[in-house]
Amino acid sequence: MELTVGSRTDVGPRRLNQDHFGWWRDLGLYVVADGMGGHNAGEVASHLAVETIHRFIAESVASSDITWPFGLEVRHSIDTNRLTTAVRLANRKIYYEGSRTPELSGMGTTVVAMLVNGERLSLVSVGDSRIYRMRHGAFEQLTRDDTWLASVLGDRQAEDADPQHPLRHVLTSVVGTKDDVRPESREEQIQGGDRFVLCTDGVHGRLDSTALANVLAGSGSAADGAANLVHEAITRGSTDNATAIVIDVA
Repeated sequence: MELTVGSRTDVGPRRLNQDHFGWWRDLGLYVVADGMGGHNAGEVASHLAVETIHRFIAESVASSDITWPFGLEVRHSIDTNRLTTAVRLANRKIYYEGSRTPELSGMGTTVVAMLVNGERLSLVSVGDSRIYRMRHGAFEQLTRDDTWLASVLGDRQAEDADPQHPLRHVLTSVVGTKDDVRPESREEQIQGGDRFVLCTDGVHGRLDSTALANVLAGSGSAADGAANLVHEAITRGSTDNATAIVIDVA
């Protein structure tokens, strides 16, 4: 499988961009994080998350001496265990930094990450950033939002709920605000022609599934897809930072 990647981020109307992302095609790793916290703490949290996840995945890619500080989930593949462990290590790092530095206290971040190995795909998520897949014209959300609204209504009903609902963006789980976190995980097979999107709520909060699918369908390349998603979200009045990674599989 050959993967082509495009990415884009925009500060939007905010003073500071607290989103952060990274992708390393040689590792098959793609990460998007949306930080939160006073002053610049959200920016610190999102950068720490991406850096810590990248470090563990890079260290564990070919090592026979991997330490599993949180144990090994035997029902999951090694790659899913690697990705889940990386996110939990990021949580530990952010929580520690927030605990020892008063101005960073309470900082946290959402995280979505993909790890591709041949035709196998591992996904993890915490918070309300999302991963989508377009396959044969069908558009599907592969992650579940950790929000109060989604927990009560379910993802589909939550997306259709009033955009001004006061609890729409209340998160039930984030990386870094507690001493441990349990990411949602999923394993999939990839196919030629698949197109994946990782994005923050600055994008999907303004573009519902239909709008996201339409923008992607009208974008020829992965780079165009990422740029068009962010541009369309900002044009439609996104009130947040907007970040997207688009991955095409050939």
